[in-house]
Amino acid sequence: MQTMRRRAVAAAVAGAMLVGGAIGATAFSASSSNAASTTTTTPAASGYAANGGAPNGAPAGKFRPNEASAHEAGESKAREAQEDAGQVPTVP
Repeated sequence: MQTMRRRAVAAAVAGAMLVGGAIGATAFSASSSNAASTTTTTPAASGYAANGGAPNGAPAGKFRPNEASAHEAGESKAREAQEDAGQVPTVP
């Protein structure tokens, strides 16, 4: 009788594991029923947002270069030319 009880408990544990695995797989699957939305959005061309052409995460508005003498001393001529043209510098 002792072996019959062990087999019954082992079968119950195995069944519970199978049912639990099935429920877990259903709950965490990538189905459309638990998706946040079904619409997709495409990013703006070449990583630029709709905030006036500024890169994503950059503040919108007019670019104001840093004209402090300490900053200007370590700046390359290419970067200074971009700043003078009113462009956001892309070179170091």
